[in-house]
Amino acid sequence: MTAHQFDVAICGAGPVGMALAALLARRGMDGARIVLIDAKSLAAAMTDPRSIALSYGSRMLLEEIGAWPVPATAIHQIHVSRRGQFGRSMIDHAEQDVPALGYVTRYGELVTALAGACERLGITVIRPARVSGSVEHADGVNLQLDDGRELDDGRELDAALVVQAEGGVFGEQDGKAQTRDYRQTAVIARVSASAPIAHRAYERFTEEGPLALLPQDGVDGHQYALVWCVRPETAEQLLELDDGAFLARLGHAFGTRLGRFTGSTARASYKLGLNADPRATARTVAIGNAAQTLHPVAGQGLNLGLRDAAVLARLLAQGATPARLAEFGQARQLDRRLTVGLTDTMARVFAGEGPAQALLGLSLGILDTVGPARTLLAELMMFGRR
Repeated sequence: MTAHQFDVAICGAGPVGMALAALLARRGMDGARIVLIDAKSLAAAMTDPRSIALSYGSRMLLEEIGAWPVPATAIHQIHVSRRGQFGRSMIDHAEQDVPALGYVTRYGELVTALAGACERLGITVIRPARVSGSVEHADGVNLQLDDGRELDDGRELDAALVVQAEGGVFGEQDGKAQTRDYRQTAVIARVSASAPIAHRAYERFTEEGPLALLPQDGVDGHQYALVWCVRPETAEQLLELDDGAFLARLGHAFGTRLGRFTGSTARASYKLGLNADPRATARTVAIGNAAQTLHPVAGQGLNLGLRDAAVLARLLAQGATPARLAEFGQARQLDRRLTVGLTDTMARVFAGEGPAQALLGLSLGILDTVGPARTLLAELMMFGRR
């Protein structure tokens, strides 16, 4: 067996894990004493076509570590409405004095940029490999690795601290302290429309859940990344429809603000739920989806995870010790609680029928006329609770 000594071992080399590693190195930790472990090969991660939303605050973090720019479409406006109810609101980047409220890119593009930053900073990477076991003791954590081969080479390593940054999606997770099954499924695709509006994103609440359209320019011109949250049985129907019937259903749910929907890529789906647990041990901690898996409404999951990484890197740069991990839990408590609460409320209260829907329409109307309220919401979406 070969033993390796590291200050920090990060389990999960997705965007949050790689951002943490790069931030630690940028803040003075020796890159060779930071290790990233991931079960997926880098080539597989770099070709992942999924669309992801980055807040303006996340762009600032990526700039700091040399992982920006990436190919992305800027969001200048966010239009929020409720199907069948009066009232809507528009959040505009000019009112917030920022170049964009956020950006839409592909997972693979972001991973490529972050992998380049980590390589330049000399960070150790072990992939493909998974952690098959761990033992925490007084002065560190021992990790056993499995590379997936029938005859495993028995690798293991020791680290002062271990960060779990591999969370996966709700349907693949064990239950945590705070969990909720929304009984919704997200149907995702990229769609085109006959009258697109450049740089404008949409969040439309329907009886079954929110429907988001995020501008994402591609080789075929203006497109939208679609995240359509519906009941599981509806999702099964939508996945079985041919493109024409699917686009007609989408047009009925969304309306005619973008004309008619004219094309769609292949569709996929995943189950939605809340699964959060801020607990940590003396030498281990979870960040990103490993700590809190959120409903995709408002696109806060990845951005909350990147804020986790930024705070943890700031603290661990002062020393990779249990005391710093304890500080991290306190420092992240408010932002996590507010973001979890906001997305949970929006996912539950504003789907369905009844008095809450009229209240939503009224709230959107008030939000559209009260500048400070729009600014508060925009700041929460861009930067979290600072």
